[in-house]
Amino acid sequence: MVSKAMILVLLVSVLGAHAHAQAPPPEELNFEKLWREIQGMKAQIAVLEQQNKDLQSRAHAQAPPPEDLSIEKLWREFQDMKAQMAVLEQQNKDLLSQKKVAFSASLLSTGQGNTYANDGNLIYKKVYTNVGEGYNSDTGVFTAPVSGVYFFRFYAHCHTGNKMAVSLYKGTKVQCSVFSERPITNGNAANAVVLTLEKGEEVYTRLWPGTWVYDDESSYTSFTGFLLFEGH
Repeated sequence: MVSKAMILVLLVSVLGAHAHAQAPPPEELNFEKLWREIQGMKAQIAVLEQQNKDLQSRAHAQAPPPEDLSIEKLWREFQDMKAQMAVLEQQNKDLLSQKKVAFSASLLSTGQGNTYANDGNLIYKKVYTNVGEGYNSDTGVFTAPVSGVYFFRFYAHCHTGNKMAVSLYKGTKVQCSVFSERPITNGNAANAVVLTLEKGEEVYTRLWPGTWVYDDESSYTSFTGFLLFEGH
């Protein structure tokens, strides 16, 4: 049986045979240390071999370039991709820079009661949202901050025996209306419309002469609008 000492003697002999070509072994060299270093080198070699195999596998997995591929064709494709990216980037910028406009308000800010037609606008005092500052709670008028297509909706409520009629205006022209002729029970009505507005155009609601609407803390009578998209 070969002992550790004999193996060490053989290693020293081999090293001595190559003494002119290689540096002599260090004096502190021993069997255990040399064995550990050899094992460590084997492990490193195994890792490198595996990495080499992985790289070769990836190289074989990639499709080869087509035979008719040329630098001119690649350049044209590159320019086309740049143009597409420029279009997408501009679209993203347009979406991010689009004006945000939305408002919602109900008639009474506090209390309850009927509002009678007085040849003026219905002024919705309890403002929930006014993004873009288009709605004026002192006049009841929405003024378009930007040109675009807008959505508007309004609700109206009345008590038994009261006639209720409300119209939505764009400028001086009626766009849509709601009506309830002295209901037996409480009456509710709603309408909505999509309008194209130029910047500065006004939208508001009005009661018809001789009619009423009711509101309280439950906010039965309300006015809402928002921008769908800019431009026409």
